[in-house]
Amino acid sequence: MARLPGNDQTSLMTSSVLRRVARVLTRPDQAGPATGDAGSGATRTRRVVALLRASHPEPAAAVTTVAGLLAWGVGHRPAGVVAVVLTVAASQLAVGWTNDALDAKRDIVVGRRDKPVAAGLVSRRTTALAAVTATLATPVLALTTNQPAAAVATAALISALLYNWPLKSSPLSVLPYSISFGSLPAFVVLALPAAGTPPVWLVTAAALLGAGAHFANVLPDLDDDARTGVRGLPHRLGAGGSRIAAIGLLLAATAALVFGPPGPPSPVGLATVIAALLIPPLLWCGERVTNRTKNRSVAAFRAVLIIAFIDVLLLVTSGPLI
Repeated sequence: MARLPGNDQTSLMTSSVLRRVARVLTRPDQAGPATGDAGSGATRTRRVVALLRASHPEPAAAVTTVAGLLAWGVGHRPAGVVAVVLTVAASQLAVGWTNDALDAKRDIVVGRRDKPVAAGLVSRRTTALAAVTATLATPVLALTTNQPAAAVATAALISALLYNWPLKSSPLSVLPYSISFGSLPAFVVLALPAAGTPPVWLVTAAALLGAGAHFANVLPDLDDDARTGVRGLPHRLGAGGSRIAAIGLLLAATAALVFGPPGPPSPVGLATVIAALLIPPLLWCGERVTNRTKNRSVAAFRAVLIIAFIDVLLLVTSGPLI
């Protein structure tokens, strides 16, 4: 499993992230006034809904669900599944809220009215406070399993926070995705009462899946990111290079899931590899037939989502994982 380089340097960088979030808590909001910082019960309800939206609920729910299914697949008892789900949910909330709190001014510049903080539906300070609370809760919840699992869960959270700042705008932007996604199955396996070593193929597949997700996730926002000075690895490779990287990494993840476990690959696994090979060209051809060539990034994004979904489905239905 990939490890974070340089413990002292990592601690300093993580402290810098938390200090940036803390500065948001101690200065006036610069992302426009929130419409629901006080007032009636209905207004407070709208603020809570906006805060939940600021957590990036769709990917948070998806990752948390996968973690729960993995926990069930490796043999956790119900209490263990709950501990895994709560830990991963807290870490996902921490990452989502930190992202929106730190990116609020940038989101305003590019007119991201779909972002609750940028739209003034919830204050930047409230979002930052929620991020700090979820960050502190993650290792506490993880410790309800055991110390090795808690250490991995905490390292995964630190990695993701370092993506939000400062690695998002560096050539190393893919590294946190790879580390955090690779750490997910490692945490789930290590959280077992009689934990063994997480299978290398499982951690590798998750890390490749995370790296591919990074390139796919950035594709639709390349132009907006360029306007605000974000220069991660996908931006340096450009749309074409990022599309190739996203598809290639997802295909490699699929291969790791199919050929990594002991024994010959199953017919379902081989069919999955064929499907993963066919999906991208089929979607691109569909875009060309409909004369929507400007949406090649969208086609690649959809292709990666479909392949990722197939990979996750294969992972959680392939029988015993360890």
